[in-house]
Order: sequence, then structure tokens, then C-alpha cells
Amino acid sequence: MKKIDVTEAIFAIKKEKNLTWEAIADAVGMTDVWITSACLGMNSCTEEVAEKLVAFLGLPAEAKSVLMEYPTKTWDEAIPQDPLIYRLYEVVGVYGPTLKEVIQEKFGDGIMSAIDFSMTVDKEENSKGDRVILTLNGKFLPYKSW
Repeated sequence: MKKIDVTEAIFAIKKEKNLTWEAIADAVGMTDVWITSACLGMNSCTEEVAEKLVAFLGLPAEAKSVLMEYPTKTWDEAIPQDPLIYRLYEVVGVYGPTLKEVIQEKFGDGIMSAIDFSMTVDKEENSKGDRVILTLNGKFLPYKSW
């Protein structure tokens, strides 16, 4: 099996069993955002998480080793057409320089880690329309001089 085969199998089972990412995450002891990313092939599972995921979803045994493979974190560099993903690109395009300035003013010259990192997606009910709350939590990594 290849990563795409495992991802397609997971989506088919998820649909067939009417599962949510939250239910899958709870079953394997991870967050919904992280397990979704792993199921999409962008993170590698530990042996324990891969075993739990295979058992919970009823995936073929060979899916375990595929879920444990280190990913190549790459994506299509074209501007995405999906409206939700495009809006995230738009947020970074419009506010990226602002975020860089504010982060570096508060922390110094460096970057936010996407390795020592967590992310949550929450919903806030609002009379003017429900709100999406994205929390990106990354360790600050200062640039070094030598």
C-alpha cells in the first residue's frame, strides 16, 4: 500500500461508518487536527497510534507500516481553488508581513516552529454568524549568529 491508498481507505471507512475526525482522534488518543493530518499523510504515526488506528477503523494490516512512514511534506504550489484553503492563503498573504513584524518585535529575530507545534480548531457560536477559531501554537526559534 501507498500513503494515498491508506488515505483513500480511511476516507471510505470514515464515510461508511459515519465517523468524525474527533471520534477517530478520541479512539486513538490524539487530537482531531493531528490525526487528520496523519490520515492525510502529512505526519507519521508512532507504532502505538498506528496500531490503534488500524484496529479502530478496520484497516488492512499493511496500513500500519504505511502510517508509520516518514512523510514528504510537500504540496501543490499553485494557488488553491478550494475556497476555504484559498482564504487561509489569503490570510497569510494579507497578514503574513504583519504577523512577522509583530512576532519579531515581541520575540526577536526568528521564526515560529512548525515542528514543536500544535493547532486547534474551535467553534464559537455567535448571533451574527458562527466563528472559526484557529489556534496555532509554535515554539519560537531564534536565528543564531556565528
